Amino acid sequence: MEFLNTREFAQQLDAKDKLAKYRDEFLFPHVNGKQVIYFTGNSLGLQPKRTKAYVDEVMDDWAKLAVEGHFYADKPWWDYQERFAAPLSKIVGALPSEVTVMNTLTVNLHLMMVSFYQPTAKRFKIICEEKAFPSDQYMIKSQVRFHGLEPEDAIVEIKRRPGEHNIRLEDILDTIKQVGEELALVLIGGVNYYTGQVFDMKTITKAGQDAGAYVGWDLAHGAGNIHLELHEWNVDFAAWCSYKYMNSGPGNASGLFVHEMHHNDLDLPRFSGWWGHNKERRFLMEPNFDPVRGAEGWQISNLPILSLAPYLASVEMFDEIGMPALIQKRDNITAYLEFILHEIDREVNGHFEIITPSEPKERACQLSVFLHGEGRQLFDYLMKNGVITDWREPNVIRLAPVPLYCSYEDMYQFGQVLKAGILSHKK
Repeated sequence: MEFLNTREFAQQLDAKDKLAKYRDEFLFPHVNGKQVIYFTGNSLGLQPKRTKAYVDEVMDDWAKLAVEGHFYADKPWWDYQERFAAPLSKIVGALPSEVTVMNTLTVNLHLMMVSFYQPTAKRFKIICEEKAFPSDQYMIKSQVRFHGLEPEDAIVEIKRRPGEHNIRLEDILDTIKQVGEELALVLIGGVNYYTGQVFDMKTITKAGQDAGAYVGWDLAHGAGNIHLELHEWNVDFAAWCSYKYMNSGPGNASGLFVHEMHHNDLDLPRFSGWWGHNKERRFLMEPNFDPVRGAEGWQISNLPILSLAPYLASVEMFDEIGMPALIQKRDNITAYLEFILHEIDREVNGHFEIITPSEPKERACQLSVFLHGEGRQLFDYLMKNGVITDWREPNVIRLAPVPLYCSYEDMYQFGQVLKAGILSHKK
């Protein structure tokens, strides 16, 4: 499609957009009395209007039923998490038994490493990506130290080549081969939080497992954003937060995937708790742990229902729409945003550099823009003028045109605000 940098053209795209109606399902902040252009769904998604009803339902059940809400609420609390299995499995490409919700992202990754990082004298190394999200770096280093190893000995970071912003697939595969029989685990973010690069998870998973290692993925920026086939790709485990692209609310519960090939392996280490115990016998209070045969067997405590309610509201919306429709609009609106950025850059004789891959299959709902010659002053201008975006040092703004609630006219209007901000600083 040939794009135009005009409001009329953007409005035409919105008129043809089958998902445009979902914009009205969300609550937007306002700046100077006007609804904002919201580009930070890759950090915290907007609140769906339907969320309040789901939370109010739990509050009403608690008020009317108290402890009996566990069994007699309209959505009984004792099996509340089971309502996520079907819709979440479609979002991440899994069997319903392979997914559950519990804890928060880094907690779940720690729990997964209990099961899938068991270093030996020979096989003890972990491959991760350079400039992973800091929480992942802290987690991996602490796990390595917990096993009595030194991070500089056990952790292998795949680095970008000099002068390049993204990691090459061949460099990942070469590193896996080089580490070889010393490799215990590959744990990478499926979508790099800084650049927005999407990794070839299918190819990397096979390479890691062929080397004799487990392979897991941090899908904080992947779940609800990209096409995933975790079951078919034979991924060992994955975890994700729910508050970015799935709009469940700040700091909310994490999703978890464990491939079915591990469900009956009772020798696999895990930190166990009573909510992971055989559901039919859970309330018999037996002394010996008999895990649920599925991802729920990694649960530890009963679930925070007030946190799960907003998440359930969101995944049911995803189920209405389907990932194929979301991905189609994601690709179109991201391409239009890319066009707008290049147009404004040309008009102001600027020096923008989009460091997110230009190849559609290597990116998703994020463009990271290096502002050569511009700085924090431009970011502040955008924020004060109703464009909510994200600043990352040293000089990058991250823009996430989330297809559920961003419009094509938003992309055009952002371009005009960006242009005005640059010109005002050049005077």
